[in-house]
Parts: sequence; structure tokens; C-alpha cells
Amino acid sequence: MEKERARLGMVARDEWLVPVEGVIEARYRRYLDELHRLERAGGGSLVDFANGYRYFGFQYDESLRGWWFREWLPGAQDVYLFGDFNGWQRTELRLRKSGDGVWSTFLPDAMYRDRLTHGSLYKIHVHGDNGWRDRIPAYARRVVQDEQTKDFTAQFWNPAPFDWGDDRFDMQSLGPLLIYETHVGMSQEKEGVATYTEFAETILPHIKELGYNTVQLMAVAEHPYYGSFGYHVSSFFAVSSRSGTPEELKALIRRAHELGLAVVMDLVQSHYVKNLNEGINELDGTDHLYSPPGAAGDHPFWDSKLFDYGKEEVLHFLLSNVKYWLDEFRFDGFRFDGVTSMIYRHHGLNHVFCSREDYFGNDVNEDALRYLTLANTLVHAFRPAAVTIAEDVSGMPGIAQPVEEGGVGFDYRLGMAIPDFWIRLLKEVPDEQWNIWEIWNVLTNRMPDVKTVAYAESHDQALVGDKTLAFRLMDKEMYDHMDKASHNLIIDRGLALHKMIRLVTIAAGGQAYLNFMGNEFGHPEWIDFPREGNGWSYRYARRQWSLASNPFLHYGELEAFDRAMIGVVKQHGILRETYPYNLRMDEGAQTMAFSRGDLVFVFNWHPSCSIPDYEIPVQLPGRYRILLSTDEERFGGQGRIGLTDDHFTSPYPAGGQCMRIYNVCRTACVFVRVD
Repeated sequence: MEKERARLGMVARDEWLVPVEGVIEARYRRYLDELHRLERAGGGSLVDFANGYRYFGFQYDESLRGWWFREWLPGAQDVYLFGDFNGWQRTELRLRKSGDGVWSTFLPDAMYRDRLTHGSLYKIHVHGDNGWRDRIPAYARRVVQDEQTKDFTAQFWNPAPFDWGDDRFDMQSLGPLLIYETHVGMSQEKEGVATYTEFAETILPHIKELGYNTVQLMAVAEHPYYGSFGYHVSSFFAVSSRSGTPEELKALIRRAHELGLAVVMDLVQSHYVKNLNEGINELDGTDHLYSPPGAAGDHPFWDSKLFDYGKEEVLHFLLSNVKYWLDEFRFDGFRFDGVTSMIYRHHGLNHVFCSREDYFGNDVNEDALRYLTLANTLVHAFRPAAVTIAEDVSGMPGIAQPVEEGGVGFDYRLGMAIPDFWIRLLKEVPDEQWNIWEIWNVLTNRMPDVKTVAYAESHDQALVGDKTLAFRLMDKEMYDHMDKASHNLIIDRGLALHKMIRLVTIAAGGQAYLNFMGNEFGHPEWIDFPREGNGWSYRYARRQWSLASNPFLHYGELEAFDRAMIGVVKQHGILRETYPYNLRMDEGAQTMAFSRGDLVFVFNWHPSCSIPDYEIPVQLPGRYRILLSTDEERFGGQGRIGLTDDHFTSPYPAGGQCMRIYNVCRTACVFVRVD
């Protein structure tokens, strides 16, 4: 009798997947086949296959004493390299085409040493089906914009080797991720674009002081439109020049490592900008170089182009891009943007995921799913300590489970349903009707073996057209009543709920936590990048840090609470615990109590109901004391609770032990057992 075949781990743990076991196994086999094929193409390993950035573009040849320039343009009819090194003569330096569609030329030092120098500007002149066009090469490592013409041009970049010093940072020592999501350009208070150097000098120490351990950088790769928040990438190997040079970004990352902070890149490989002048669209004259041909290559919702994840050369480009950022810049991992859009042909928009068919039917882009599995394999092979985070709202089974168990291999997934829930609750439901069971279920609705990044709000909620938690709670009152001398009921409610929402999210929502810069102190205004509609103003594309340092305003109290909250979470390691343990749910008093690790959390969401001698069941007998309260005066609260009071346990009528507390309305308290 044939020996019974062992099940893949993700199927063995989840009976719901048994009916689609064959599909999952087929996916895994196709991944293995592709992995082995790419390993052979790369000379034995996926890490070696992903070396496109060491072959394409400008590469120095020590033996021949000169520079090779190469670009993959299979559909092109003629290609020239030109720039300031040859007086911008478009058709002087012709490239030769090889059988694999790679065009190349060699620039010997004897002729070009004094002409092709660090900082030289260049482009390629391509003759294709779309005519003769001046283009920026796909592997360009530096792209700059002319201040007068606004045109982007590639720049020959050959600086002295960057000094990383004794940097040996390994983020495995950090523990659970506490992510501070940032955008360098808008990170300063000035009305303008901030630099990598300014960020390293002023924002990194602030992040460290707040207690976060991971910096997530947005808008790293070059993008022609600043207002795209970096999500319409044009040059995938070029650092956004608006904020400085590649070396200045490296210095930022080196400084973060010195402070004990990991740096994760917001990696955009779900689509690319349509622009012909700046991007890779139709680079060889065809519409199917990096994209599927025709309408299949267009993203119908984002006005951008899609990648063809089934094409080996596209895999080479994207995997090389992944390794490039890890290798050249020492990023500690990636937050993969738009994963839902990648893995479904309908891109997940206006789609409700409610059946197995949604995850294992014809709408799944199997090529994209396989690419992401390969990307995770590459990341963890090249940098074992690096982390990957999936921005997936669909809940694709296996997205954050090990590859060898049939999963896609991400370390974490974003808990995107959580901020959506808070928005809906604040928009549609009065406080007195909040359902504590719904809050509990949304925060704990996750698979035990899928690590989730919980967050109450991110940059998405801060953009024009949406609202941050603070703005939804307090709106226009923030402009006139955030001073401590002004007593306002809307502000009081907003301050209380802002702290409670963030605390319950980090305490119950996942195994990691994320916050967008400035939201910790309730930044008062939305983000609106310079555009024609606002007179190209930078007024709303910045962070007003001085609000939090002003002793007469409430913003500093919210920041102080966030700092204390992060400190408690780190000190007691609660994110290491998979789930919180439900202790009591009192719908009448709108009170929920749960434990996680060695802490007990009590949330009274009721607008007005405060109850003395309120009984909270606990798992261990002893003496409990408040470790943190949202009602503390130092956090803008009313100070109604005695922080030094002892709470001794006694028998609970329903069995076990309980402690009695003053259960104050619109207040959350964290208790710790002291003996």
C-alpha cells in the first residue's frame, strides 16, 4: 500500500482548507518548480539570480578598464546612450543588441574618464513601435529633476564607497515590532520638502524617545508626482532625490541602527507609474515589456500599470529590486504595498471575501502569488533577520505562514479591518450604543499562527478625503479649544476616546503595532500635498511637532500617554502573547475586561456610567495596582482614580477570584499584580 502522503502544515492546522488541499499543494509545487528554475538560471541560488542591479545599468569592468552600460529592451529597434558626457548627441553612441534582448555598449576609461564623471547626466534614446523617445533606464540608481524644466534625468552615480562603520544591526533582538510609519519629505515643521539628513537628526531621536523600535519609511523609490505619497514609482532602483542623495539615506539608516531602530521600507511592486518620460512603461516601444499586453496591463482603479509576474525577466527585475534595497541600503525588511491588488485579478476593490472560492478560484492571480512567495524566500535567504509585512485586506489563507508549510511566507500581515472598524464606529454609531462584543471580535478575529500588525490609524486615515481619529473625534473644535484653559466637552470626549482606542488596539489587536508620525499626539490637520488645487502649498504636507511641546496645549498630554503606553507594552512583553483572555463583558455598563500576559485591562466605554466597587474577575489571587490609566491628569484626564490604591482579590460569586475597582466612565485602566 502506498504510504499516506503528509499534509502541508497550513492544511494540517486548518480543517477549513481540507477541501482545497489539492489547490494549495499545486501552488506549492508550482512555486518549487519556479524556484528551482530560477536557481539554475542564477547559477545555483535565488540570491544569485537576483543580481540584476549588478549587471544592468553602468557596471565597471576592472579588466577592460571602463564602464559597461546594459539595458533589457527586447522590442526596441535601435538604442543610443547620450548625456552631458557627449554633449547630448543623441545618436553618437549606439548600443548593440544580444539574442536575449539586452542592449549594451562599453565606455573605455581612455576616452571617457574625464567626461563620464560622478554626477554626469544621461538618458537613452530608444527607437521602438512608439517612435523615437528619450528615456530613463530601468536600472538607473539616481534620477534628478531639473528645477526649471521639471524634467527628470538619470545621473551617473559613482561616489566613494559608503562607510557603514561597525554597523552589524540585527533586528531579531528587538522583539515584537512597534512601528513608527514615516514620510521623510513631510517630517519637518517647515513648509517644504525635508531631507534625509534632517530626518536623521531630528526625527530618529524622537522615535527612539517615544519607545518605538522600527521605522517604516514611505516614498523611498523615485516617483515623479510628490502627491502620490510615493505609490506611483517611476525608477525602482533610485532613491527619491527630493530628500537627498543615496548616501544621505544610507546615513539615515546607519544612524537608526546606532539608536537600536530597525528600518523597514514601504516597497511598491504592485504597480508602476504610466508616465513615459519618467518611468518604465513602454520602455522598449511595446506595451508588454514589464506588463501584460493590452488592457490586462492597466490598473483600472489606480491609473497605473501592472506587472507581468509570470515573465522571467520581470521576476528578475523585481527580485533584484528586493535584494538591492537589502544589500545596498541595509534595510531591515519591507512592508509590501498593495498585496491584495497583486494577488486578485479584480484587485480586491469593492469585493467581499466570504468563501473558499474567493481565495482559490479563477480570480486569483497565481503568478503574483508565486512571485510574493519567491520574494519572501529571497528576503529570508539573504537576510534571515529581516521581516516582511503584507498589506492584504482579503485574509488570503497562508499569507503569513511559512513557505515550507504551503504559505506565502510573510512574517506579518496588516490588521486592516481594525482602522476601518474604528472609522465606521465613529461615523455611524453614538457612544452609548457601542457594542463591546463587536469591538472585542474585530480586535481578536485572527488566526493564532498569523502574526498581525494592529493599528488604529495609519497614513491612509490622515490624507485629505479622510480623517484621523483626533479629527473625527474633535473636528473644528481642535482649532479653538485644545488649550488647557479652554474647557470643552467635545475636546474632553475626544481626548478620552483617542487614548482608549489606541490602548485597546495595541492591547488586543495583534502581535505588533503601527502608528503614523504625529498621530500619537493627535495631529490636528489632514495631509494635502502641493497641487494645483491648493496653490502648490506645503502648508498641510508637514508635521507640526511644536504643538506637542507647547505646555499650554493638550497635544503633549496625548503624546505623553502614547509614550507611557508603548513603555508598558514593551516592559511587560504583552505582544508576545497570541491572544488576550476575556475576563468580563458587561454590555449594560459597556465595560470590557481582559488579561494579556501579566496585565489586566479594563475599558469602560460608557459616556456617563461610573460604578464604585465594580467586580473584575482575575486569574490569580493577590494585590493589584494601577499601572496606567487614561484618566491620569498628566495625560489630560480628570484624575478621578487613586493610582496608589491597592486592590485585593476576594472570592468571585461565579467562582474564582475578583478585585473591586472604581470603574470610571470613558476610562481605561491597566492593572498589574504586585504580590
